[in-house]
Amino acid sequence: MAWTTPTLRQIRSRVRDDVTTRLPGADAMVPNSNLRVMSDANAGLALEEHAYLQWLGLQLLPDTAEGEWLERHANIWLRRGRKPATFAQGTVTLTGTAGTILPAGTSLLYGSYEFLTTEELTIGAGATAVIVEARTAGAASSLELGGSLRLSQATVGVDASAAVTAATVGLDEESDDDLRARVLKRIRKPPMGGNKDDYEAWALEVPAVTRAWCAPLEMGIGTVTLRFMMDDLRADAGGFPEAEDVAIVAAYLDTVRPVAVKDMFVVAPIPEPIDFTILNLSSDTSSVRASIERSAKEMLAGRAAPGQTIYQSWISESVSAGTGEDHHNLVFEDHLMPSLGHLAVLGTIAYA
Repeated sequence: MAWTTPTLRQIRSRVRDDVTTRLPGADAMVPNSNLRVMSDANAGLALEEHAYLQWLGLQLLPDTAEGEWLERHANIWLRRGRKPATFAQGTVTLTGTAGTILPAGTSLLYGSYEFLTTEELTIGAGATAVIVEARTAGAASSLELGGSLRLSQATVGVDASAAVTAATVGLDEESDDDLRARVLKRIRKPPMGGNKDDYEAWALEVPAVTRAWCAPLEMGIGTVTLRFMMDDLRADAGGFPEAEDVAIVAAYLDTVRPVAVKDMFVVAPIPEPIDFTILNLSSDTSSVRASIERSAKEMLAGRAAPGQTIYQSWISESVSAGTGEDHHNLVFEDHLMPSLGHLAVLGTIAYA
């Protein structure tokens, strides 16, 4: 039988009736009487207790827990708890008098966010590059290519402005939804000493890894191939990891995988654009087209995997899910991946 938390009105009525029943001749229903005031005050306290118990009931199980309680579940079930926020980095170029030395830890400002140089810099004849790192973790402090920083304090021999030539975004702390999904996957797919699910779970423990796929035996008997994506950190590259990301994930997997594995291959997926044409779209407006594009991207993010065929019905379903779409005709055939390493991404949507 499901539990229903009583309302304040119901609790007040119960307390008043109970007081009246237990004190012969008393009447807790008289307005502004001592008995009624005390009854209603106790009812208010009881309501808070009911509310707390209702909230606590949600925290006791990981599928509904949140915040610190969800982290407790994660600390019990996972090798690591919530993925922490990361610090944005970038390469900037400074100009000034050749030979001027700028010490490591020099402060530069990007809007309201402070960045520090990670090494000592000697100004050259032209623009001189140096790596900077944000002092505040999270996505909000991420640099943009072509942007500029300024020295927080004037320095003799160094121009005040620095140009951003390369940037690595910062990541926010792992959300409750993402952490909850990892905890539930761990419960539903317990460790099996190094099976396919284990490798995917281990890869997802690495900060910035958002999706992972394991393919045992792809490279031969006794081998394991792991592919992964970094949808947030490498958003400018469509989420596809770079060589340094592959090295980081491979190094971490080496610390947790079984030693009996003959060979382990960690590689980035190969993007395979998915193009299709929509005929007779109703209603054909810019907002509907934008909604269809978002829907198609979400579908591919959820269903695409290395080597996974993209079916015509999946594309049609995602188009129909676009807000404002009433009907359409789709020109698209099932798209087979060229290899087991290719991963479908949205290409060009044509309209006619």
